[in-house]
Amino acid sequence: LVLYHEPELYSTHGAANHSNMSLLPSTFKGLRNLIIAVLLVGLGGVVGFRLGRGQNVPLFPSNTVSQISRLTNTGVPSQNSSVDFSHFWDVWNRLEAAYYDPSKLDANKMVDGAIQGMVASLGDPYTMYLPKEDQQRTSDDLQGQFGGVGIELGYKNQTLVVIAPLKGMPAAAAGVQAGDYILHIKDTTKGIDKDTNGISLPDAVDEIRGPKGSTVTLTFLRDGGKPEEKTLTRDTIVVPSVDLSYIQKNGKTFADLRLSQFGGNTDEEWKKAVNDIVSHGKVDGVILDVRNNPGGFLEEAVSIASEFIPDGVVVTQQGKDQTIPYYAAAGGKLTKMSVDVLINKGSASAAEIVSGALRDRRGAKLIGEKSFGKGTVQDALELPDGTGLHITVAKWLTPSGEWVHGKGLTPTIPVTIDPNATDQTQDPQLDAAIKALE
Repeated sequence: LVLYHEPELYSTHGAANHSNMSLLPSTFKGLRNLIIAVLLVGLGGVVGFRLGRGQNVPLFPSNTVSQISRLTNTGVPSQNSSVDFSHFWDVWNRLEAAYYDPSKLDANKMVDGAIQGMVASLGDPYTMYLPKEDQQRTSDDLQGQFGGVGIELGYKNQTLVVIAPLKGMPAAAAGVQAGDYILHIKDTTKGIDKDTNGISLPDAVDEIRGPKGSTVTLTFLRDGGKPEEKTLTRDTIVVPSVDLSYIQKNGKTFADLRLSQFGGNTDEEWKKAVNDIVSHGKVDGVILDVRNNPGGFLEEAVSIASEFIPDGVVVTQQGKDQTIPYYAAAGGKLTKMSVDVLINKGSASAAEIVSGALRDRRGAKLIGEKSFGKGTVQDALELPDGTGLHITVAKWLTPSGEWVHGKGLTPTIPVTIDPNATDQTQDPQLDAAIKALE
C-alpha cells in the first residue's frame, strides 16, 4: 500500500555492552545485548542502501552515518546523547518481578513490542516495524497472489480505509468501493471481534486474510452514509499488474492500458503490453488507467513514466538533508503517442507519480476523480534477523513542484461514476478519455 524503494544493502551498528548486568533478572540477562541492539535500529543505528536504477544511493545522509559511527563500542549512545535507557529497564524489571503470570513474559515479544511502540511514536502509519511473519507476508504480497477478500488497505484521517477493491474479487463483488472506511472486523473462527481504531496495517491485513472459503465480517462506512456490515467469503487473490485491450471508435483505435499495481511482476508485464501496442499497427492514442492502483515501487513508476516522457525530471524526492530528482530513462517507445490518464480516489503513491508526471511533462489530461493523496516515500529494509523496518524517508513532488499528500491530484476533466447506476457495464470515465483523445 505504501510506496517503497527496494532495499539493496544494509548493516547494523556495533556490538552492545555486556557490563552492568547485575541488576537484570537472570532469565533475561542474555537479552540485554539483543534489546539495546534492536532498539538502536529505531534510533538511527541502521545504515542501508536502496536500489537507484544503476546506482547505490545512501539511505541516510552522511551526517547521520557519522553520528552512528560515533556510537561507543559499548553499543549504547555516546556520552553526548540524551538517550537514557534506565527508565526502560526499570519498567522491564518491575514487570518481570511483579506480573502475576510469568508465562506471559515472553522476552522476544516484549522486544518486538518495544520496537513497535517506538516506531509508532512517530505518528506516521507508513513507518512501521514488522516482526518476521509480517515481513514475510509483505514480501509475498508483491508476488501478486495470496488468500483474502481482495482489498488494498491504507489510512485516511488516521482511519483504516479501502484504497482499492480488486476487480472480480469478493470485496468488489459485494459492492465495496475505494474510500470506504473499515470500522470493525469480526471473524468467529479466529476469535476476532474488534474495532479498527488504532490498528496497525500489518494487523489489519492479518486479521482480514484467511483460508479460501472462510468468512470475515467487516463494517464499512462510506462518506455521507451509515455503517454497513458485509460478510465476505475469502478466495485466492491473484493480482495481475497490466491488462491491455483496444477500443475502436469513429474509425480510430485506442489502447486501453490498465495498470493495477507497481509490483514484482509489473516490469515484465508492462514491457509485453508496450511491445504489443508498438507492433499493433495504427494506434491513435493510449488511455493509461491507474484507477484503484495503490502504488508500489518508486523505480517502477519512474520506468513506466519514462515510456511516455523522452527526457527531463519525472519526480523529485525531498529527504531530510537532500533533494534527488529522478530523470526519464532514454528509449521510451510511446513518447510520441497521445496519452491521457484515468484516476480515482483509489489511485495512490506510485500511480500518482506517473499521473502527475504525464500531466506536467506531456500535457496529459487526468480524467475521473481526485486521487488518494499519498506523497511520501518509504524505504523497506529487511533486517538481519528477518524482521522488517519501513521508514518514511522523504516526500515526493511532481515535476511542477506539487506535493499531493493529503489532497491528491485534481482531475483535468472531472467525471464521477454513480455506484447506484442500473447499468454497471457503462464507464463514463473511459468514455470521457476516448472523447478527449479523438
